[in-house]
Amino acid sequence: MARKSGSHGEITGPRILAAAERLIARKGFAAVTMREIAREVGVQAGALYLYIPDKQTLLFDLMRRHMEELLAAWEAEPKGETPLEQLEAFARFHIRFHLARPDATFISYMELRNLEPENFARIEALRKRYEDILEGILKEGSAAGVFRVPDTKLATMALIAMLTGVNTWYREGGRLSRERVERIYWNMVRRAVKG
Repeated sequence: MARKSGSHGEITGPRILAAAERLIARKGFAAVTMREIAREVGVQAGALYLYIPDKQTLLFDLMRRHMEELLAAWEAEPKGETPLEQLEAFARFHIRFHLARPDATFISYMELRNLEPENFARIEALRKRYEDILEGILKEGSAAGVFRVPDTKLATMALIAMLTGVNTWYREGGRLSRERVERIYWNMVRRAVKG
């Protein structure tokens, strides 16, 4: 169903996504209703369907947006020349990007199980593109003798899990600054690939 003329879709659509992201991150996908999202945005429940066909599409859109923003942000990131410089850029970027988006990060990693198979496959393809970036860095560094990584795919998955894990415990204003966390984690990553 198309929006009526004079509607404010450019405002309401993003507000729906923002409200859904907050609620799903706080309560979980299964527990959040479309009615709740509508209440959070300040519209009638039926009005949501002018912007989004169903809750599954909403979840998919949130995850797709997160992954597309992640890939675009990495493209714009200064990367360095050597595999070691590129790995440092990746590690620091990953932490910085995800700490700035805790709700989107939580949803992207914890709600995959709620995607229908076709949507899951599309999100997995985007995730693989991102993982391939890190694996490419590890392969190049291994070929050059800079890294000692017995299995680059396994190392890729382990490093991404470690870097993303910062979101589970980091709190702004805590004992460690973001910059300090980045530095410590980069040192752990560097030691892990040096064998």
